[in-house]
Amino acid sequence: MMMKRLFATSILLVFFFGLQAQTEILDKVIATIGGELLLLSEVEEQYALSEAQNGPAPEGFRCQILAQLMANKLLLNQAKLDSVEVSDVEVEAQLNARIDRILGFMNNDVSQFETYYGQSINEVKEQFREDLSNQITTDRMRGKIMESISVTPSEVKAFFNSIPRDSLPYFNSEVEIGEIVYKPKVNQTQRAISIEKLEDIRRQIVEDSVDFAMLAQRYSDDGSARMGGDLGWAKRGSYVPEFEAAAYNLENGEISDIVESEFGFHLIQLLNRRGNSINVRHILIKPEITDNDLELARNHLDSVRQLIQQDSFTFSIAVKLFSDEDMQSYNNDGRMVNPATGNTFFEIGDLDPDIYFTIDTMDVNDISAPFEFKGPTGETMYRIVQLQSRSAPHKANLQRDYAKIQEAAIQSKQNDYITDWVLEKINATYVEIDPMYDTCPNLDTWRKKTAKP
Repeated sequence: MMMKRLFATSILLVFFFGLQAQTEILDKVIATIGGELLLLSEVEEQYALSEAQNGPAPEGFRCQILAQLMANKLLLNQAKLDSVEVSDVEVEAQLNARIDRILGFMNNDVSQFETYYGQSINEVKEQFREDLSNQITTDRMRGKIMESISVTPSEVKAFFNSIPRDSLPYFNSEVEIGEIVYKPKVNQTQRAISIEKLEDIRRQIVEDSVDFAMLAQRYSDDGSARMGGDLGWAKRGSYVPEFEAAAYNLENGEISDIVESEFGFHLIQLLNRRGNSINVRHILIKPEITDNDLELARNHLDSVRQLIQQDSFTFSIAVKLFSDEDMQSYNNDGRMVNPATGNTFFEIGDLDPDIYFTIDTMDVNDISAPFEFKGPTGETMYRIVQLQSRSAPHKANLQRDYAKIQEAAIQSKQNDYITDWVLEKINATYVEIDPMYDTCPNLDTWRKKTAKP
């Protein structure tokens, strides 16, 4: 089990930041696309990643990788010509998110991270900042090209009819699930304890000149503690309203009064301001949720369940009255969205184990008893779920699976459109490929332009 976890962690590291081992390659430029250069190391990194994930690669796989990377460089080149912009704030946010995820696999052990990379977190971020910025820019250009693509019902039907009958996909049993989520409330005693603790921390900073970053590392109850509470650069709209209102009212170096948000209680210090973006650090104290608080939350949801069963109101109305507004399902009449597909249908394998075992013996429209789960930031929450539909395994058909077929039709149309776009741009872009790839037949279209001045 430990070996599997280590392997999964290593794959994640490779996926986010490339392979350090590739630094041993004698690097060189192998293709030029407009103003963009493609390096041998970029191909080899992708090749090594594929082998790490999928085993030995098929013959000619490097040619496929090269063609895809050249298409990405073409998109990047066009994005710069079209002045597609990506802000420093956005790049910083994604860097932080990726590093946080890696640290999560390392049990938030910063020393393990730094040992693996041989660099500090900030040094790693600087090393990969440009690559990530280019990746975001490329994705944005691709989205810009395809943003207007849609399909009509007749196109969906034509796409479905183009699939040979013996090639129609077979869909497993699927379910739709509604949920009502309730977050336990903090009792007044624990609330007062947290405020008192944060007041003492503020006094140490303001009156005793104790270092804010040191106290953040010691006391803050979130992941920013390891960075001394530094949240990096963020633009307006990045934080919850209470936090943002306080942060934007600070002067450089100023420390806020205690600010309450859905996450707990904060002290905020403004480090710098740049236009509409700010760099702040904070200390977060989360009040303790007691066993009694948890029991009250469970009983509250159980009462909601009984009211629905007694037809006092519908499940949909109960969502609006009682469910947590920050949950994605709240604005979808309580229906949970499958993150793997973006729709509301779940195959059994897509479900969290707790939900699977809860609905396994339920009939359609049944509502479960309350059960505990971990919220987005690790807090204990409770939910009741309703089994809203269950389909039998079946071959794809337009009546039952229209949304899925529509999605496949859009993807097919997008693929055709981006392929045509690439072919058109090749004719207007300087392209040169190293002769070492002359044996790649899939690059013939690109090679026609290698002689262009």
